[in-house]
Amino acid sequence: MTMQELSRSYEEAAALLRIRLALLRKNLADSRDPEETWSLKRRISELTPILTQMNELAELTAHYYDRG
Repeated sequence: MTMQELSRSYEEAAALLRIRLALLRKNLADSRDPEETWSLKRRISELTPILTQMNELAELTAHYYDRG
């Protein structure tokens, strides 16, 4: 696997994670149950840094061989 292929894999995974986070945020907005609200907030807070890391890794691997 090349670094470009790896970058695309990270981008695809990040896109799926963005969709999941959007769904969790929608469910959070609709939630009336305090336990469910807490659970959704916790899950969102766990997934957000993972999305950030995926985006950073996608960028890093996309330009791994660039001079700079």
